[in-house]
Amino acid sequence: MVFILVLLGWLFSLTLHEYAHARVAYAGGDYGVKEKGYLSFNPIRYMDPMMSVLIPLVIMLLGGIALPGGLVYVRHDLLRSPAWSAAVSLAGPAANALCAVACAAPFALGFAPESAMGASAGWVALGYLAYLQVMAVVLNLLPIPSFDGFGVIEPFLPLEARRALFPLRRYGFVAVLLLILFVQPVGDAIFGLVRNVTLGLGVPLDFVRQGQAALRSFGR
Repeated sequence: MVFILVLLGWLFSLTLHEYAHARVAYAGGDYGVKEKGYLSFNPIRYMDPMMSVLIPLVIMLLGGIALPGGLVYVRHDLLRSPAWSAAVSLAGPAANALCAVACAAPFALGFAPESAMGASAGWVALGYLAYLQVMAVVLNLLPIPSFDGFGVIEPFLPLEARRALFPLRRYGFVAVLLLILFVQPVGDAIFGLVRNVTLGLGVPLDFVRQGQAALRSFGR
């Protein structure tokens, strides 16, 4: 049950993330996102079966890493200014941040159990979803090509720098994943930051541990 609830919650947040990109792009001047169907809250519009569902799900089961999976094609050349282009990139992580706060709010306000011991699947899933949303924010804001964080600063870089970095888009995603999984200091830094922020939002970490255990046991 925890697995199903986490999967549904993650699907909702993924859709909200991509919808936020599209909504800001439309406001900024790329009206083509409406014609492509991105302004509907339909997850199928944003999904590729392999990159959006299968690979992120397998990695989440194996390592508890919340990878971005959807995709909105935005015509940045149609946007009114570099600031609008940066805002489009920032909109997705902002949506994840809102989801993290929403998931953590019952814990911070004292409505949720204080411990995962004996807690229902719904509370465990909600606590773990808060953790996944925080991780999505942290990863998406990395200033590395192919991540939203790079999209925030890219419009303000010199044209020569943007051209030089463009080929790295195809490698950034994989490079970060490999660093997290196989370079311990990098993984420890990322996971440590995510745990500290999650705890700071009021979610006890035993909910995160129990959520991770539930997903990994499902994947075995």
